[in-house]
Amino acid sequence: MDRSVVTSTVRTLWDSQIVPSLSQLVAVPAISPAFDSAWEEHGELAAAISHVRAWIESRALPGAVLDVVQLAGRTPLLVIDVPAFGNAGDDTVLLYGHLDKQPPVGGWGEGLGPWTPVLRDGRLYGRGAADDGYSGYAAIAAIEAVRAAGGSHSRCVVLLETGEESGSPDLPAYLEHLSERLGRVSLVVCLDSGGSDYDRMWLTTSLRGLVQVTLTVRVLEGGLHSGMSSGMVPSSFRIARVLLDRLEDSVTGEILVPEMHVEIPPHRLAEVREAVEAAPGALWGPVPRVGDLQPMSADEVEQALGTGWRPTLSVTGADGLPLPDDAGNVLRPFTSLVLSFRLPPTASSSAALEAVKQRLTTDVPYHATVELSRVEAADGWNAPELAPWLSAVLDDAGKEVFGSPWRTVSLGGSIPFMGLLHEAYPDAQFLVTGAVGPDSNCHVPDEWLHLAHAARITEAVALVLDAQSKQV
Repeated sequence: MDRSVVTSTVRTLWDSQIVPSLSQLVAVPAISPAFDSAWEEHGELAAAISHVRAWIESRALPGAVLDVVQLAGRTPLLVIDVPAFGNAGDDTVLLYGHLDKQPPVGGWGEGLGPWTPVLRDGRLYGRGAADDGYSGYAAIAAIEAVRAAGGSHSRCVVLLETGEESGSPDLPAYLEHLSERLGRVSLVVCLDSGGSDYDRMWLTTSLRGLVQVTLTVRVLEGGLHSGMSSGMVPSSFRIARVLLDRLEDSVTGEILVPEMHVEIPPHRLAEVREAVEAAPGALWGPVPRVGDLQPMSADEVEQALGTGWRPTLSVTGADGLPLPDDAGNVLRPFTSLVLSFRLPPTASSSAALEAVKQRLTTDVPYHATVELSRVEAADGWNAPELAPWLSAVLDDAGKEVFGSPWRTVSLGGSIPFMGLLHEAYPDAQFLVTGAVGPDSNCHVPDEWLHLAHAARITEAVALVLDAQSKQV
């Protein structure tokens, strides 16, 4: 395969074809179903699929078949089936991305907005640009580059879902529905991730799991004058605080639930050290801290392990607490707190959830009423070891495309479909990567895509597709 043709094809496609179409996709408010209960009526998810489908159809890939698959009551899925090219086997490469988006949220910078695509200094701003509307474009561009350069690729199936930002609740049903059609999947390429800088290719090798529960402590049917009742009626907030102390050391932040802790595999620890050495300051540097805030640990390896392999608790929501300007002298009847735990990649979310339930509902102080609602649990994911061929082609991409060796990241967030895909295809290799950087602002105002980095990721995927076809 002519590497120079791969480079020129990818860069030309990004500059002349992808950026204009992706900009139009940014303008589609395709909010994920968890944030838009009337998504089907609004039709924006369907509009996003229609837009990307039209662009791919315009590429006129020989033999490619495009289908919109939609099971009853579920979000639509765009499937692009591209036949093998050149000297390749009969296996399948599955390339994954998603077209649904996080809510717009307020506070975008001057001249920017969630549905207003803006090109500025090599960046494309707008919701869904980085997370991860570009993925379908990059997958098709990589396939085209392989063909233009005289390479080969196995059959490629590009799967673009519209429920990822809602936790991919429909993906298991679609994987089952499409199982026979997909056949033997030997490589999964996910373009919904990123890394610690834009100087190299980053592979996500693990993802944390999740346990989430809303804790409500009730003590009264209605509020009472605090001057008359405090000291006799226990505070719902204090009881909640006592219960939280069973879960977390409030001084150190250490999680006190044994079921949430695991032994960190030695090779993952080695990868973390290499990543920290490659991109010092990448984790703490972009944090928009206030004043002289210090990290929980000054050791960068500990910072990385804390965000990738250690359990944490964040209180992400509350109810029963009036705004300060509305707060009167009232002993409140209840306190609700949303408890969001991030779990190590190999921890059992079901065991962790049961432990949390037991600690919150047993021997409750003063026999206060405790309610647990909006309960959610999801396991994390630990990637299989890279096959020698995949490690070798990534080494080549590091030298020839990025000029820096690839590194790994233990992602602190959850991408539920990775565990689903690994369970469905246990023998497959996984390449989880993407163009998102530490300051890409995914899920928050001013989201942006680093266009040059996205093109380099596309080029690397093309090299991987060609190398994979020669392994079968």
